[in-house]
Amino acid sequence: MPRKTIPILPSRITVEGIDRAPHRAFLRSLGLTEEDLHKPFVGVASTDGRVTPCNALLGQFAREACAGVRDAGGVPFDFTSISVADSISMNHGGMRYSLVSRELIADGVEAVARGHAYDALIGFAGCDKTLPGMMMAMVRLNLPSVFVYGGAALPGRWHGRDVTVLDTYEAVGAVLAGEMTPEELRELEHVCLPTLGSCPGQFTANTMAMVSETLGLAPPGSATLPAVSPERAQLSSNAGATVMRLLKNGGPLPRDLVTKKSLENACAAVAATGGSTNAALHIPAIAHEAGIRFTLDDFARIAKRTPLIADMKPGGRFLAKDLHAVGGVYTVLKALLTHGALHGECLTLSGNTLEETLKQTSAPDGEVVRREPILASGGIVVLRGNLAPQGALIKVAGLKSLAFEGRARVFDSEEACMEVVKKRAYKAGEVLVIRYEGPRGGPGMREMLGVTALIYGQGMGEKVALLTDGRFSGATRGMMIGYVSPEAAAGGPLARVKTGDRIRIDASRGTLTLLVPANELRKRKPKVPKRAPVSGVLEKYAALVGSAHEGAVTRVRR
Repeated sequence: MPRKTIPILPSRITVEGIDRAPHRAFLRSLGLTEEDLHKPFVGVASTDGRVTPCNALLGQFAREACAGVRDAGGVPFDFTSISVADSISMNHGGMRYSLVSRELIADGVEAVARGHAYDALIGFAGCDKTLPGMMMAMVRLNLPSVFVYGGAALPGRWHGRDVTVLDTYEAVGAVLAGEMTPEELRELEHVCLPTLGSCPGQFTANTMAMVSETLGLAPPGSATLPAVSPERAQLSSNAGATVMRLLKNGGPLPRDLVTKKSLENACAAVAATGGSTNAALHIPAIAHEAGIRFTLDDFARIAKRTPLIADMKPGGRFLAKDLHAVGGVYTVLKALLTHGALHGECLTLSGNTLEETLKQTSAPDGEVVRREPILASGGIVVLRGNLAPQGALIKVAGLKSLAFEGRARVFDSEEACMEVVKKRAYKAGEVLVIRYEGPRGGPGMREMLGVTALIYGQGMGEKVALLTDGRFSGATRGMMIGYVSPEAAAGGPLARVKTGDRIRIDASRGTLTLLVPANELRKRKPKVPKRAPVSGVLEKYAALVGSAHEGAVTRVRR
């Protein structure tokens, strides 16, 4: 790409002039020398913390990046943002803060980078909402930026096979169903997560890491490299050198990389790997920061035309480490390019096009990444109909049947459904409806792996369906339909469903239908459940959040 004219560094406003003597004094107190004051200032943001294994190594990686910045002639300033661990907030009220944390991370990184007038940014993130939150901040700021994922954990071994924490979630259901002993569950609990890092399947963290590489915001090979790999130190140091090169060359900047076509590539990568349905929330949110309108409709269009080619868990057999061993994200992208499902002209961090970069990538191995599609269309399907005028999502990768019809059993909260599921007081053929758990109604749009994994572990994953305006984990599998838009709290049709109504789901046709006459639906008046009032960040979030159809982003409504 043509070299851009380098603007005056933003940081100069903090160090130049007689009236900046106090500013310089503060910086000298941090250890900066006279020479340092004339160098570019680089923010090194991470979501480092000991609240989750996903982020616990990020401080170490950030320090390596700081060294890389210094070696390349810059001055690094490392700082941390918050993170909410889905693992610990799962299946109780704390999960309302998980999706909210994405916005807090983006806002917080923006505040520090703009408040201190940094010239460039490196961002490290490790778990589900920290990845999109950090990428949203980068695109919003549009400074020379490099994103680095913290990497996935290695799987454990149990009874001669690889296991992850998903096996433990589902094993709880197996114990309740009498198909596993509590002692076996305890064994599994102790071995399923042997190292630091994110969940190792193609769940939300690894899906969004793949998105970061596909968009060009992250270095090639970084998404699938295990968290505990010795190579991560060099990767982090290289990020420092890369951001200094971007600063010197004037780009490519995040908004040069995040375009309508690169966003479509990201959707294709998700669909091709049977990735997390949460990507359909996060990709539109990243697009929003670039000023690009990108909705569930766009995701649906790309997913429909994209073949499922990677055999990844939870719908398939393989983990992030296995994909890394056969070439990583770029192997998937090369296969998509061959299938005509990728825009090769999009830019990468190097300034070269994706097609140019992929020439050096290995061909599909034929097992982890198939040479012939597993499914003709992607592993995620958008459903529409009178129950979801703006769409809903189902992961079809691994499903034995793509159609289901049954009578609704309606719950106005996740807890109410969970009690029934724990007691196994439901039956095959039912459609369990959980409503008023959307972005505004929750508020916070809770992730429901707790209840979906119990259902699957009880052997009922495709014998019942679950339908919600809440969201799912990337580890969710079975006949689970979420993200129903518009949500019940916003007057969506889900608010008018009654227990006993028949619902038809057809993923092959992309339809979600409430089999109730339209005139009968119009007569029904929703009864919004009474809940304790919210305050603080949840109150602000509920007032500002938009529909899941557009990424559940917060903004002042005009």
